[in-house]
Amino acid sequence: MSVAPHMPVVSPYVRLSSAAPAHTHPTRRPSALRVVPAPPAPPAPPAVERPSLSRREVEVLLAWLAAESKAEAAAALYITASTVNTHLTRIRAKYTAVGRPARSKANLFARAIQDGYTRLDEW
Repeated sequence: MSVAPHMPVVSPYVRLSSAAPAHTHPTRRPSALRVVPAPPAPPAPPAVERPSLSRREVEVLLAWLAAESKAEAAAALYITASTVNTHLTRIRAKYTAVGRPARSKANLFARAIQDGYTRLDEW
């Protein structure tokens, strides 16, 4: 690598120069030192609103998720299948009210995991 005699080489990537700066006005900064404001931070993701399910609604939801049918969940909880259906209807309405509809069993399972009512490793 050949280097001009007036520019000593400190490393192959850094050169020191004794030449005067290109801009020497005493009150102005050189353009290379211009202060540039930082770009604005990206917006925070919206907080996910969690519906307030009662303890019994959570119990019915988890029993139904673990069961093959509403009748099986009802038998495990000593209630009727109609009562299980009523609880699920109310649970779905609460999720829809906060903007997180859950129309299927898979959707309700996902919501139960997202909201901390259950964990995937429990199944």
